[in-house]
Amino acid sequence: MSLFDDAALAQRQAPRLVAGVDEAGRGPLAGPVAVAAVVFDPARPRINGLDDSKALTAGKRELLYDRIVERALAYSIIFVDVAEIDSLNIFQATMQGMRRAVEGVGHVAQFARIDGNKIPKGLPCPAEALVGGDAIDRAIMAASILAKVSRDRYMLELHQRHPEYGFDQHKGYGTPFHLTALKAHGPCPEHRRSFAPVRDALG
Repeated sequence: MSLFDDAALAQRQAPRLVAGVDEAGRGPLAGPVAVAAVVFDPARPRINGLDDSKALTAGKRELLYDRIVERALAYSIIFVDVAEIDSLNIFQATMQGMRRAVEGVGHVAQFARIDGNKIPKGLPCPAEALVGGDAIDRAIMAASILAKVSRDRYMLELHQRHPEYGFDQHKGYGTPFHLTALKAHGPCPEHRRSFAPVRDALG
């Protein structure tokens, strides 16, 4: 191996500024999809306690949210609203949100690691998909926390406008209480009309 090859290998193996990307809220019947991207500086101290947001309590997520925002080299949080979800479909809307989130950290990110098995088109940097990444990669864990906390906060605000649906309890997921309220009151402007239970309530 030549010296040139040695240098090229060292460059490939050098720590890169990686954007971890994850979403929250693909499954609910109401509210936006939240997508976050987080870039950590490898030279900075690690944050203790990171995990998949679903494995953490709400209080722990809130605590970690503040630490991530404070210590991240860059982060971006994107909401894809109900109108876009209904226009594109939930998968394409999520891909668009992921692209925008990566663009939000594109000034520092050299690489993106996406939770799941699909890579959005049009990213500003090379990327890979990582199935189960929110339990493996620290930047993806951080992104999952930012996305989950941001969306939960949004749904708590939505509850203040539409308390009859109980958004503070289920965050828009199709629980029995939510489905009963949906049948009784019909959908609000934040319900996803492209989702079958909401269409049924309209019918």
